[in-house]
Amino acid sequence: MSEISQNCALTMNETGLNQTGLLYLVPTPIGNLGDLTPRAIEVMSTVGLLCCEDTRRTRGLLTHAGIRATALAICNEHTEEKIADRVISVLASGASVALVTDAGTPAMSDPGERLVRAVLEAGFEVSALPGPFAGVTALVASGLPTDRFVFEGFLARKGSDRTQQLTRIASSPHTVVIYEAPHRIQRTLVDLAAACGPDREAVVARELTKMFEQFHRGRLGEIEIGEPRGEYVILVHGMTESAPEATEDELRDELHGYLTQGLSTRDAVSAVVAEHRLPHRRIYALAIEVAIAVAASQSSAVSEGSQATHE
Repeated sequence: MSEISQNCALTMNETGLNQTGLLYLVPTPIGNLGDLTPRAIEVMSTVGLLCCEDTRRTRGLLTHAGIRATALAICNEHTEEKIADRVISVLASGASVALVTDAGTPAMSDPGERLVRAVLEAGFEVSALPGPFAGVTALVASGLPTDRFVFEGFLARKGSDRTQQLTRIASSPHTVVIYEAPHRIQRTLVDLAAACGPDREAVVARELTKMFEQFHRGRLGEIEIGEPRGEYVILVHGMTESAPEATEDELRDELHGYLTQGLSTRDAVSAVVAEHRLPHRRIYALAIEVAIAVAASQSSAVSEGSQATHE
């Protein structure tokens, strides 16, 4: 008997009363069916009840995995609290239960949190299998900081809740992970740019683990994602402390250095604008002043050199 089968069998709790094994949280592929693990298949084929968001989608997954006979029960945002009584009854009967969602890890922006709490409060155990999680999959490939991150999931659609979330995202010092649907992605990017500023670095990922997986990287005010399709993961760079803005004398010194090195006025301006993210018009005006001074200085040096030669 495998470890999973043993865990699914009837056990005894510390009081000596009969108690079921476990409620399993089973992650399912977020796009590529090859990511379904052998352990997930074994759990789903062993439990007495499999709770899922959509029976049609889950039956397709079971068929792919070669699992023929498993009792299914719908567990979504509308039925999660109601299904808890049935799950607890199955657990009490000596069988184990598994929870899956349409894609990814249960209870992460998907049903599961309330069911887990109800099962634990009833005195039964919960075990989570490791597996696909779109937020982390996108994060580790994003190029943004991964040492600490905030998972926001789906944003509220409107009102003060959405405003508060956007404010919290804008002020977070850590990378923020957000989920979004295709019909709301454009609006959310606009709102994020307004809250965080158009220059905040971000990544938008879609079709994760599929053949046409895409990552769009850039600044919130500039990212182009094309025609919206599929579910999206948005990753927003954490807020960083702004360095003190350079003074005009410091900017003139930088421009002077570039110009005396031989850069054109245009290239010197572009370099300073890119480094300090200041308005082009402002830096160009300073560059003209510096360029005139440099030209005058060079002309004076040539004149003095000519006089020295004649003497």
